[in-house]
Amino acid sequence: MRLSKAWIVASKDFKTFTKRRNILYSIVYFEVFISIGLPFLIRFIANKPSAVALVPAFMNAFSFWFVIGASLLPVGIASYSLVGEKVQKSLEPLLATPTTDEEILAGKSIAAFLPAIGANYVGAVIFAVLADLFTYRQLGYLCYPNWNIAVILFLLAPLACALSVGCNVLISSRVSDARSAQQLGALVVLPFGAVYVLSEIQVLTLTTSHLLIMAAVLAVVDAIVFTLVKATFKRDEILTKWK
Repeated sequence: MRLSKAWIVASKDFKTFTKRRNILYSIVYFEVFISIGLPFLIRFIANKPSAVALVPAFMNAFSFWFVIGASLLPVGIASYSLVGEKVQKSLEPLLATPTTDEEILAGKSIAAFLPAIGANYVGAVIFAVLADLFTYRQLGYLCYPNWNIAVILFLLAPLACALSVGCNVLISSRVSDARSAQQLGALVVLPFGAVYVLSEIQVLTLTTSHLLIMAAVLAVVDAIVFTLVKATFKRDEILTKWK
């Protein structure tokens, strides 16, 4: 596989998605909610003397939103990557080029992965700084950085983002309607949302060891998904059978 060819495909998609303001706005709004909204909620909790002891647990749970975000943010981009081009009649010329299937899939994946994970990291820095600023007086120490958020940001979030990209590219290659692709692709967020809910009701504790186990499981699932994507992507079928 030639990475230079994959990057050409990705660059083309970057230009397309920067013109789709609904996707850009959804990324910005979500990151503002997490990186600014949640620290203010933490501040509200920390200012209640009876709840100060609960602040570290809330901060650990809120950190998991960056895994949810990593799985959610690529949906609009990746789900549109193939079916959107088919609708706009720009996919056929791409599939007719000498670019290999692997290079096309890699380019589409890069175009969805980098903006999502990049926005997630920017949001994480803002979140950590504000959360520490709002809780230092009450806790007497800086909660971030810690091992939990390190595992979340550098293992779980990239793996969750890759899973979302893989699932959405797979869906986008099999359906013929952009809205259906996006709706189906959003389902990948549900397992991560379930983990967050379980942590909030104290059924599951988000310890570093538990997060590492989740990362290992996700790595296996990612490998399976991308194997399926590669095996089921058939340019001839897309060119001849899509309506």
